[in-house]
Amino acid sequence: MKAALLARDGTELHRARRATARDGGPEETLDGVLKFAEQLHATGLDLYGREPAAAGIVVPGILDEAAGTVRYAANLGWREVPLRRLLGERLAGIPVAVGHDVRSGGLAEGRLGAGAGAARFLFVALGTGIAGAIGIDGRVEAGAHSGAGEIGHIIVRPGGETCGCGQRGCLETLCSAAAVGRAWAAECGDPRATAADAARAVASGDPAAVRVWQGAVAALADGLLIGITLLDPDVVIVGGGLAEAGDTLFVPLREAVAARIAFQHHPTIVPAALGDAAGCLGAGLLAWESRHHDNSAEDVYS
Repeated sequence: MKAALLARDGTELHRARRATARDGGPEETLDGVLKFAEQLHATGLDLYGREPAAAGIVVPGILDEAAGTVRYAANLGWREVPLRRLLGERLAGIPVAVGHDVRSGGLAEGRLGAGAGAARFLFVALGTGIAGAIGIDGRVEAGAHSGAGEIGHIIVRPGGETCGCGQRGCLETLCSAAAVGRAWAAECGDPRATAADAARAVASGDPAAVRVWQGAVAALADGLLIGITLLDPDVVIVGGGLAEAGDTLFVPLREAVAARIAFQHHPTIVPAALGDAAGCLGAGLLAWESRHHDNSAEDVYS
């Protein structure tokens, strides 16, 4: 869990981190989140002597953002959790904004990070899975049912590996950090091998690693081309663990996308700039949006 006290301009005034409590099941996890927020609230009062403007919280899963409810978060074991109400009760009734972690991270990258100044951007996070965010004129599109941006479940290899979503050949089965790690582990024979190991082997010129990497890059380029064709973004921002490979990823990826471009506008493809702080910063931006008419308070929690 990552938490921060943020000023209106996104400046980080205080930062805190804590491991997610999971041993006691979904209830303990939820209670741990709420207690962490209470402690941040107390810290802010001690430092600034007044209530924050609002609080923002972002989580993975399927959300009803308008209602502030987490409908389903598989990794947390949550179903139909009224997170806005529960958090508001713990924080003395201040307004609470609830959002999706990747979309909120994309919002922060679009406003404060790699996409700053771009009217339209596509943010893609390559982690254990793959998720995305669609940025339009300073906001992130959630979709009619809070499901927009799920680029990881675009099918790029029909009939391929079965995805956790039930489809076959989804993008995230081929080029998420987890998928690249599995492919390299199978190729090199070390079950502990990761995507970072694969990237290092590619950089050293290992031909087997290069084959694995090229397959992942090709799949990612196919997926990005679909996104580019549909959304016509100015900028494509790539983040997550796999993006930490730097030029080992971005040089061949840019070349692969360029080779696939036909009539589409060729967007700039850049690495994310905010790292794992993006979601927390995005939570703060959502909170400020919930109070954008209030000019009296200067600080906000996320």
